[in-house]
Amino acid sequence: MNKSKIVLITGGNKGIGFETARQLGNMGYEILIGARSEEKGHEAVTFLETENIKAKTVVLDVTNPSSVLSAVEWIEQEYGYLDILINNAGVFFEGNTPPSELELSVLKNTYETNVFGVFSVTKAILPLLKKSSAGRIVNLSSGLGSLTLNSDPTSEFYNVNSLAYNSSKTAVNALTVFFAKELRDTPIKINSVCPGFTATDLNGNSGYRTVEQAASSVVKLATINNDGPTGSFFDENGVVPW
Repeated sequence: MNKSKIVLITGGNKGIGFETARQLGNMGYEILIGARSEEKGHEAVTFLETENIKAKTVVLDVTNPSSVLSAVEWIEQEYGYLDILINNAGVFFEGNTPPSELELSVLKNTYETNVFGVFSVTKAILPLLKKSSAGRIVNLSSGLGSLTLNSDPTSEFYNVNSLAYNSSKTAVNALTVFFAKELRDTPIKINSVCPGFTATDLNGNSGYRTVEQAASSVVKLATINNDGPTGSFFDENGVVPW
């Protein structure tokens, strides 16, 4: 690559985000680790550098508008453009709480990160993505956000009735669709991805998939060519129903 391809990964200091950084870094991309904690971001960067990956930390709290603005301004000053945005930061608070017992505060706090955070970062970074010859946005969603699968008693997701988290991922899919429509006449492509039930801190490492498996699906969408899809929802097996 003559001109460095720059990737920003929110929540990139651990889990699927970090493994995505590692895989893309080994493909020659320059990685910006978005992390709330500068210390944890630096730890991730230090590890990536042991694999000769070019990486830097960007202090970024997706729920804090001033933090988002500062991060975008730094990227603009440092590079002037961005090639790939991976909206990976996410939270899961409710456990197995039934919808009728869910606290409103939990619903709001879930949406602050999982939905409003995705919107805030995407909106703020778009001008820099438009300066790329082939901007890409990948939104980390979940099969739990599929209304079709949530309504299907034969689906593996049917019995996970977590209103806050599941509906937040449904909303992420809506963001994907509406931004894709707005950007349809540009080179930018935006898609949602279901990484599968992956062992991460989010679920107490109870998932049956590895971060390596999960990140490969993210990387595939982040690096699609110019005639690839946009405004769609995928997992490793193909299209996931809305």
